[in-house]
Amino acid sequence: MTTTELDAQAGRTTDGPPRPAVVLTEVSKVYGRGPQACLAVDRLSLEVRAGEFVCLVGASGCGKSTLLSMISGLEPVSGGSITIDGGHRPALMFQESALFPWLTVRGNVELALRLRGVSRSDREPEARELLASVHLADFADKRPHELSGGMRQRVALARTLAQRTPVLLMDEPFGALDAMTRDMLHDEIERICRERALTVVFVTHNVREAARLGDRIVLLSSRPGRVVAEYPVDIPRPRRIDSPEIATLSATVTDRLREEVRRHGH
Repeated sequence: MTTTELDAQAGRTTDGPPRPAVVLTEVSKVYGRGPQACLAVDRLSLEVRAGEFVCLVGASGCGKSTLLSMISGLEPVSGGSITIDGGHRPALMFQESALFPWLTVRGNVELALRLRGVSRSDREPEARELLASVHLADFADKRPHELSGGMRQRVALARTLAQRTPVLLMDEPFGALDAMTRDMLHDEIERICRERALTVVFVTHNVREAARLGDRIVLLSSRPGRVVAEYPVDIPRPRRIDSPEIATLSATVTDRLREEVRRHGH
């Protein structure tokens, strides 16, 4: 795919700034009814530009995963609206790889291609191309149990990319991995998002991870979830998670996060 085609897919124009790819306007989410109702997200507004990598951080239960579910269409909103540029349905990647153990690596990716309507003759070459993009071309015929945790997440990423959508939602996809594997996958996701001009909304509990990956960090309040602060990440790429610049920004965000946790506790 050419640069021009990628720009068009991502919603960029060559004569101005990228237009919004995801727009949340006064979005609320309520679970239950009556006295037992729980307000999870309260009138939250957020705009994500095409090609932007936005990281959502906040205390447990602040509505981060709920937001991704609403953006993906898995959960209906209770109020407000969500607009996806071009009407694309975002792809959603979870913390668990959720691969089918009875299928090969290639078979897991081909399943996503079949659901997308790709013809039988085109599935195998496209699946192999996707696996090559995550450096797993030599493992196409392996079963998930034969792979490490990091490799399984690469397969899950290839399967997610098979949906060919310009908006990618990631719900703590590297949270269960060791630090070294996570650091390597940071490089991979950064490369893939750049090559494919993806718009990413990335949920994490790890503030350093957010500073390492994001163009912008959005801090949510404790329940109900609201945007309480935004931090542009102006650190040049490539970045290292242990760099002084990452540490300084992470400390600033963490201090504000602690304020939110204390406020919720009181």
